[in-house]
Amino acid sequence: MCSAMELTMSLEEAMRTQRAIRRLKPDPVDDAVVLHLLELALKAPTGSNQQNWEFVVVRDRAVKERLGALNYRAWRIYGGIGRRQNRDNPAMLRIMDAVEWQATHFGEIPVVVVACLHGWRPSWPPMAASAYYGSIYPSVQNLLLAARAAGLGAALITLPLWSTFLARRALGLPWNVSPCAVIPLGWPRGRYGSTTRRPVGEVVHVDRYGNQPFRR
Repeated sequence: MCSAMELTMSLEEAMRTQRAIRRLKPDPVDDAVVLHLLELALKAPTGSNQQNWEFVVVRDRAVKERLGALNYRAWRIYGGIGRRQNRDNPAMLRIMDAVEWQATHFGEIPVVVVACLHGWRPSWPPMAASAYYGSIYPSVQNLLLAARAAGLGAALITLPLWSTFLARRALGLPWNVSPCAVIPLGWPRGRYGSTTRRPVGEVVHVDRYGNQPFRR
């Protein structure tokens, strides 16, 4: 059933128009669509090809509200600081408005996907932590791009995971499965469009930091 769905948007268009969509309609999203997107997410590489990922698809309103309560507790701190720091930055305040909308409507989001990995997250050495997350974030990006191609809104968030202990309890995760990212998923209330980014020449350095021959 999943494999019968075909996404025809070009990869470049999906990349150029992908953005964090936080305001989502409560309209349902079919299981077949979600499973197809996750099937594409599983095509991403993982460290040593372990494929040690798990995805929890949350539809139950009670579970979403438990995650939403965790999200809102973190938002109250993050949002308060962010609004004070960006009170003269209208663009950033618009982003904060969208994050707050998501926080106050979390239980209405039709699907929340929690991307997880087997094993405890290492804190030392630093390379170990990078390698650990390197096994999940490529699949999350695949999921975000596939959602864009399907016309769905999505965003990678981590505020509900400020306490992995409480997040585990909300999701019934065993001790050896760690939640790494939360992806609210649904039909967007707004529209996708081209994103504004810094020119590539401003962020590319050749051979050593500061050598930017492509900078205008």
